[in-house]
Amino acid sequence: MRKPLLGALLAVLLLGAGAAPAMATSHDAGAPTKTAGTAATAQAKVQAVDFAGTVALSNCSGSVVRTPASQPSDPALVLSNGHCLETGMPAAGQVIVDRASTRTFSLLNSSGTGVATLRASKIAYATMTDTDVSLYQLTSTYAQIQSAYGISALELNATRPVQGTAIKVVSGYWKRIYSCNIDGFAYQLKEGSWTWKDSVRYTSACNAIGGTSGSPVIDNTTGKVVAVNNTGNESGGRCTVNNPCEVDENGTVTVRQGINYAQETYGIVACVGTGSKIDLTRTGCTLPKP
Repeated sequence: MRKPLLGALLAVLLLGAGAAPAMATSHDAGAPTKTAGTAATAQAKVQAVDFAGTVALSNCSGSVVRTPASQPSDPALVLSNGHCLETGMPAAGQVIVDRASTRTFSLLNSSGTGVATLRASKIAYATMTDTDVSLYQLTSTYAQIQSAYGISALELNATRPVQGTAIKVVSGYWKRIYSCNIDGFAYQLKEGSWTWKDSVRYTSACNAIGGTSGSPVIDNTTGKVVAVNNTGNESGGRCTVNNPCEVDENGTVTVRQGINYAQETYGIVACVGTGSKIDLTRTGCTLPKP
């Protein structure tokens, strides 16, 4: 789990300037090159990945997100991890729907400065079964946030991410951006009593630390959210808390010390209905049900 750890906090205090945000740079890969104009446009999108729309929680990171069908008048949603809930981590097999919450989130602008405090009305959905995700419904609409602070929600990509994609993991908690690629996918990822399916595995450059849990994973080319950061193998342990292991279709276990993971978010899109309502009966919705 990538909640803040004492070691991570101490490391940042000692590093000082070394913990400054790792902003997007011009050498990132992944932009289309059909024409010079297209390449220039795509390159601009790579450079535009910043902190706008991300949030800092008390113990994790997150982001204000929308689906392609979301309307400006819909209540805004905040995406984070199931293990970041203020009520504690859901048990294996537990699914939480429509639970009242007044949790607050610090909304960040493009430079990582907090510009507002957003408040939840409820935990719309949360689980650590098959995936590790939480969705909070806010008391503010997308239009209200845009009008008051000039910040748009990040859009959830509706399709599964692709191996090799250049990505950025944007932590609102640390105000730090990690750049790497999708190395591949874990058929099953096991950590303690929890099992997650089809998890995104990063290349080693995304060496995320505690507090990055819930960070949006953004496709450099599209600027859309393709996953939510959630864990990494810290000390080489086998399938224990803070030391997840990969299990393939044949049951073979692989431990990758120092490698970090995220949970895909495209499956959320089909589950969000009118008014940001999480409807697990919608066609195409495969999120676990209570």
